[in-house]
Amino acid sequence: MFSVVFPGQGSQKIGMAKELFDKFEIVKEIYKEADDLLELPISKIIFEGPEDKLNLTENTQPAIFLTSYAIFTVAKKEFGFNFDKTQFIAGHSLGEYSALCCYGALTFEDTIKILKLRGQSMQNAVPQDEGGMLVVLGSNLKVIEDILKTNNRECYIANDNSPQQVVVSGLKRNIDLFSQDLNKLNIKNLKLNVSAPFHCKLMEKATESMKEKILNLNFNDIRVPIVSNFNAKSSISGLEIKNLLISQIEGKVRWLESVEFMINKGVENFIEIGPGKVLCGLIRRINKNANFKSINSEDDIKKLVI
Repeated sequence: MFSVVFPGQGSQKIGMAKELFDKFEIVKEIYKEADDLLELPISKIIFEGPEDKLNLTENTQPAIFLTSYAIFTVAKKEFGFNFDKTQFIAGHSLGEYSALCCYGALTFEDTIKILKLRGQSMQNAVPQDEGGMLVVLGSNLKVIEDILKTNNRECYIANDNSPQQVVVSGLKRNIDLFSQDLNKLNIKNLKLNVSAPFHCKLMEKATESMKEKILNLNFNDIRVPIVSNFNAKSSISGLEIKNLLISQIEGKVRWLESVEFMINKGVENFIEIGPGKVLCGLIRRINKNANFKSINSEDDIKKLVI
C-alpha cells in the first residue's frame, strides 16, 4: 500500500513533461484539450515560456495540474501501473485538485477551468506587489508563532511544511520586518518569488470569488480518501471535500500533519506525481524512515512499474 501526493505552486519549470508530450499521443490529446478549454496556449507556455508568463499564478496552477495529470495518465494507461492499491491521496495546495481529478472526484474539464479561475482570484485578492511570502528554514511552527507574537507582526502561517520549514504570508512591509526579526536571531529565511500572500486571511476576496464557483461544481465521492490541507484528516465525501477546498484558500496548508496522519495510518511508501521533487524532500524531513519516489519522466515511470 502507498500514498500518492501531488505538488503545488513553486514546482513549475519550463519544459516540464515535454518528453512525455513528444512520445505519447495521449499526452498530446490532453494538452490540446487543455488549450481548447482554456482558450489559451497553455501547452506552449509550459514548453517555451517565457518564465514570467509561466509563473503568473493564473497560468502556474493549471500548468502544474496539467503536468501532473499527464504523468499520472501515462503511468496508468501506457504502463499499466495499478493505482487501485493507493491507501491515501494528498496534494499541496493546488495539488489537491490534481489528486481529486486523477482519482475521479472531478472531471478534467472542471479541474483545469476552476484552477485558472482560482489562480486569477488568488492573484487579484491583494493589489499586485503588495503581498509576499517568506520561507523560514531550520525552525518549527511553535518557534515561528512565538516570534510573530513577541514582535507583534501582522504576518500569518501559510504552510507548515516540515519540522524545519514554515512559510509565512503577509503584506510585503510586514514580511520585511519579520525577516529582519529572524535575521537578528540568525534564523535563515528567504523571500519567495510569488506575487500574492497565499493561504491566509488576506485571501478573503479570493474565497468570496471562488465559493460559489466551487459549490456549483459536481464533486463525486471517491474510493481512495484524500487527506485535506485544511484539517489534515481524510475524507471520501464529495460534499465535504468541496467545502474543505473553500476553506483551504485562506487556511494554513498543514502538510506536516497530513504526512504524519498518513504515516500513523500505516503508510510507508509515498509516490510524488508531478514536476520537481519538493514533496519528497519534505517527506524525508518529516520521517526519515518513509520511502518515497518522485515520478516526472518516462524512466521514473518504468522504475515505478518494475
